[in-house]
Amino acid sequence: MKLVLITDAWQPQVNGVVTTLVELVREMQKFGHEVEVIHPGLFRTRPCPGYAGIDLAISPKKKIAQLLGNSYADAIHVATEGPLGWAARAYCLKHGFAFTTAFHTKFPEILNAALKIPLSWGYALFRYFHKPSSGVMVPTLGVLNMLQARGFVNLRKWTHGVDTELFSYHSQPRAHDALDGLARPLALFVGRVSYEKNIESFLKLKVAGSKVVCGVGPLALSLKKEYPDVTWLGLLDREELAKVYAAADVFVFPSKSETFGLVLLEAMACGTPAAAYPVDGPLEVLCDDKGIPQGGILDADLLSGMNQALILPRSEARQRAVQFSWENAAKIFENNLTAVNANELLKTR
Repeated sequence: MKLVLITDAWQPQVNGVVTTLVELVREMQKFGHEVEVIHPGLFRTRPCPGYAGIDLAISPKKKIAQLLGNSYADAIHVATEGPLGWAARAYCLKHGFAFTTAFHTKFPEILNAALKIPLSWGYALFRYFHKPSSGVMVPTLGVLNMLQARGFVNLRKWTHGVDTELFSYHSQPRAHDALDGLARPLALFVGRVSYEKNIESFLKLKVAGSKVVCGVGPLALSLKKEYPDVTWLGLLDREELAKVYAAADVFVFPSKSETFGLVLLEAMACGTPAAAYPVDGPLEVLCDDKGIPQGGILDADLLSGMNQALILPRSEARQRAVQFSWENAAKIFENNLTAVNANELLKTR
């Protein structure tokens, strides 16, 4: 099968969506499929306003048409709702091509937090974007139910995974040069330092040990000044990040607007238990089939959750993480794909 994947989020961007798509492509290729990725690096770009490090394609419709027209795709997946996503959507509708989409990020919440745009407006726009999709892939049941209640259709359950070799298990927090001398326990946050991550709920905690942040984003400069007691490590490559995860005593996940939360799995794979709010994303990652959290604590009081997580066995965190594999996630994705209309495809050539 030839799959064409269109995404506004791709390397060198560093975020959960990019990680998911890179791992997905790798697994699909292992299955023997050919995958062509249409990403911002193939276009003229400009920085996304308010989000340094994220570049958006400028006027991509003509080139998208050329790329898709020459792709001979068996399946088309539009992964994001950015300029490339809209251009690919328009092309598919014009030529009668079936395509699937994914709901990776609660952008209406981001727009609301950053620009005060009403949630109803943001979800109306996204509902319009996804309406013609043959299947909207959603990473958690909670998000699927939320979208269904907001009028989204053709929703399909998906999931994500974790690289358990890169994020290897350590039965005790390991030493790390950048963290030597910090008072323990070490509480770690990993993610974009931005509006939607609710990071100040973590930074404000009065903890007995030390707080560590890995990541960059639009709020980084101001928060560094406001919280000088926090250790800020910036953006790390994934090998170094794995070492930092393994050095932490607890991973704190303050976001209330995640669709999944890959960083939770990465930390837990290293043996670091997690504390999070009982919301979409953490509920899916931490809770087993009976709804019982494993390898972490869900608590509306984040400090209480962190203190409870500190006494959990690190082996329990690892045990939960290894239940999520990229191979399984890719199989579900593969089954969710819809074939391009072959008759319409031939008419364009």
